[in-house]
Amino acid sequence: MLLSTRWFLLLALGLAAPRGLRAQDVAPAPAREPLVLGLYGQGGFIIAHSPRVKHLVTAHPTGLELNLQRQLTGRAPWHAWYRYPKAGLALVYYDYHNPVLRHSFAASIYLSKTFWRTQRQDLSFRLGTGVGYFPFPFDQQTNHKNTFVSSHLNATIQARLEYDVALTPKLGLLLGVALNHYSNGATAKPNLGINIPTVLLGLNYHQQRHFTPLPIDAAADQPADIGRTFWNLSTSAGLKQRNESDHTNYWVNSVTVAAGRRVNRKSNLLVGLEGFYDRSLRAEQRDTARAGDKLPDVKKAGVFIGHELLFGRLAFDTHLGFYLYNPYKSNKFYYERVGLKYHFTEHFFGAIDLKVHRGAADVLEWKVGVKL
Repeated sequence: MLLSTRWFLLLALGLAAPRGLRAQDVAPAPAREPLVLGLYGQGGFIIAHSPRVKHLVTAHPTGLELNLQRQLTGRAPWHAWYRYPKAGLALVYYDYHNPVLRHSFAASIYLSKTFWRTQRQDLSFRLGTGVGYFPFPFDQQTNHKNTFVSSHLNATIQARLEYDVALTPKLGLLLGVALNHYSNGATAKPNLGINIPTVLLGLNYHQQRHFTPLPIDAAADQPADIGRTFWNLSTSAGLKQRNESDHTNYWVNSVTVAAGRRVNRKSNLLVGLEGFYDRSLRAEQRDTARAGDKLPDVKKAGVFIGHELLFGRLAFDTHLGFYLYNPYKSNKFYYERVGLKYHFTEHFFGAIDLKVHRGAADVLEWKVGVKL
């Protein structure tokens, strides 16, 4: 499921420009990107994806969302590459109507890509990520029934289809369907995660409903590094727990060497080698081994292929890897990664990646590296 997030982004941001809007329907380009302020009510249900969480699926969550988004008009070249999406910040509150989960708060950033637009209507797809806060996570002594989340802070992913219809030149009625996911990336256990499909109804206030894109700079529209090869050297660190009974946080480290090539304005392709050292596996061995047993090496090495979807300095990355050296068979022979990467300078970058085995989170990695 996590790998499919890449296809959501490609679908949301890579299609043709919205149809149905005539030149005479748009207003001149403003001095600043137009703002949209939204307030929505939400209602939905929790997916009982495991027998361990069925006791918590007893009510329908309701929520409230406040968001602020800006219509991108072409101030950066990538705005035009993705047909001028909206960028936004959303604040979300959920009441789970459940004495174990109680409620949660979240803040997320997102991009919203319009597929179809007329003078009064707008159909768009939105994808975002951020941080969720749960005041009452799993606790062995005080809240042992909460098998969904075991830490206060959790990552959130939101995918949404939205329809906005004008009630007045400034005010729009918004209808939508969404899928919301919360998980801590195996930083603490249990980590079964919450999946909440919702419907939403609300209002949008548009500073300016339509816009004219800024003129395109032909030189900036075709980056000079298209067709060039580069090298990435990076290292990462993360923390994870083994299970609910062992509250020790174990370090997980990796080193990566990758060759990449920018194939067009939006995409880099990568291939690389990497090594992993997961200290929780050594603790797992000691729990099951007999005295005098020779323990296999827990270090792993693999090869991967990857893709980076580019938004200026920011990139959404997905990797598929295969273990070449794996003496201790703690998992399947392949792994996946999904994450966000940001270039602070031309040669220095940081990233946050979620490493996954067969759809189950393994570790959240914090990465730094250099591009050569």
